[in-house]
Amino acid sequence: MKTISLENDLKGNAYPGRGIVIGVTPDGKNAVTAYFIMGRSSNSRNRVFVEDGEGIRTQAFDESKLEDPSLIIYAPVRVRGNDTIVTNGDQTDTIYELMEKGQTFEESLRTREFEPDAPNFTPRISGIMHVADGKFDYEMSILKSHKGDDKRCDRFTYSYANPTPGEGSFIHTYMGDGNPLPSYEGEPTQVEISGDIDEFTNKVWDALNDDNKVSLFVRYIDIATGKYDTRIVNKNK
Repeated sequence: MKTISLENDLKGNAYPGRGIVIGVTPDGKNAVTAYFIMGRSSNSRNRVFVEDGEGIRTQAFDESKLEDPSLIIYAPVRVRGNDTIVTNGDQTDTIYELMEKGQTFEESLRTREFEPDAPNFTPRISGIMHVADGKFDYEMSILKSHKGDDKRCDRFTYSYANPTPGEGSFIHTYMGDGNPLPSYEGEPTQVEISGDIDEFTNKVWDALNDDNKVSLFVRYIDIATGKYDTRIVNKNK
């Protein structure tokens, strides 16, 4: 698979929906993840990311305007020991809780399926980063409706060992705007990872469609020490 520019890919899609990027900096020193959310409705746009322990959660920017909290209020990022879990829904908690009981990332997601938001049936996208003993590997998953069938769920898991410096994997919910919204197709896109955390954060945020972007989370984890640095950008301030 050809490695493409993450920035250009985002600029070419007015509505990728929610997206997860996981990869490694060019010097091989830091594991990288980014998670962004976008919105078309006032309810979806009325959100911010806030810190929650070592992770984050979504929160209504204006509580008085919150309509339906289901599917939009959740913890996108949680940390379990050496694992950082990143998802686009409450399956973050499913992964965390079932791994605590001895199940794997993939096994835990067999208990879930796409979101019940007909006619879109938004895919559930998830990632897990494992940083320990100076090594880094990760997995990504997508649970999606089979051709819009609300009774058939296709589950795909992708594993990446010893990821290449300067490269990452990008998966998002939609191929673009539409009614219904077209679900993501294919395996995660191979993208370039570059810059320090501030450069990378600014590059991703600036590439997202101005009208639809809502919030962005970026974390750089030092592979040698496990220490991390985080950035959160919210359109609502």
